[in-house]
Amino acid sequence: MSIPKTHPFPFDPTYGMTLEQLRSIVPPEAPAGFDAFWQKRYRRACAIDPKPALSGSKITHPAWQVLDITYASTDGIEIGGWLLLPRERPVRRGLVVGHGYGGRDAPDLDLPVEETAILFPCFRGMSKSAHPPIPPDAPGHVLHGIDKPDDYVIGGCVEDLWLAVSTLLALYPWLAGAIGYIGGSFGGGIGALAIPFDNRIDRGHLIVPTFGDRKKWLTLPTVGSADSAQTYQKTHPDVFEHLRLFDAAIAATRITVPMLVAPAQFDPAVAPPCQFAVANALPASKYNEIFILDAGHFDYPGMTEQNFALRQKVRGFFRVHEPGLSALV
Repeated sequence: MSIPKTHPFPFDPTYGMTLEQLRSIVPPEAPAGFDAFWQKRYRRACAIDPKPALSGSKITHPAWQVLDITYASTDGIEIGGWLLLPRERPVRRGLVVGHGYGGRDAPDLDLPVEETAILFPCFRGMSKSAHPPIPPDAPGHVLHGIDKPDDYVIGGCVEDLWLAVSTLLALYPWLAGAIGYIGGSFGGGIGALAIPFDNRIDRGHLIVPTFGDRKKWLTLPTVGSADSAQTYQKTHPDVFEHLRLFDAAIAATRITVPMLVAPAQFDPAVAPPCQFAVANALPASKYNEIFILDAGHFDYPGMTEQNFALRQKVRGFFRVHEPGLSALV
């Protein structure tokens, strides 16, 4: 165990909680209409033709063909990103990869997957999906439309993920039933909200996911996106009621597909109690695994070794299985 002992923050990024206490956290109760709210949004998103458009990228790699991609999402917003295709192997799995609240400048060319079409979308308002007046920075982005659940940007980002799945299916229809999702931090929270309502996603990997247990998210000190929401709450005390519909821990209780979740015990940007609220919310299943990190959003001794071990888990989790074999073996 290498939880950092020294740090520059004016608060304790473990929040004084032991691993046993973190493991005992339970998700909050769902507000009335939670499922109906997301099911309605999902139906709206699935009715949209993503109209993917591909073009050559300046990025080159010996194992991957890299393409620039755009596709249509809800609210008339065009999403930009990258598509990776294996150069010498067939495409037998699809994977959507989200990003953190810093946006994304390039695709990850080192994911431990094979025979996979990997779509790296930039969620609305950020990086290649800049869309004024949505602020491109995390403190402004997380507040955009926060008092109007139907217009809140986080809901739109969930729809961007669903349309990313639609895009992969439009390009490669044979991937139906074999599309996964990976997302960390901001992308982890978006994934937790999206996966339970989209049965086209067959498994998910969330790393230090945010947006879990919104009451704690609006209370615990942080250097992450919750900080600006906590400041906003001081003059808008009803914001919590709006955010209950966007609680990743509540959504995670609805997930029924295999999940690999990696929460951290120390994290100055996403409070560990919020991360564990998401991880602990998963239904008991032999196909779910919680891989505990010593720290998130912070360098620590042993980080390289821990990340390597997690990478090996990811390799097995998204391995392409032979035709006729269950995806769950």
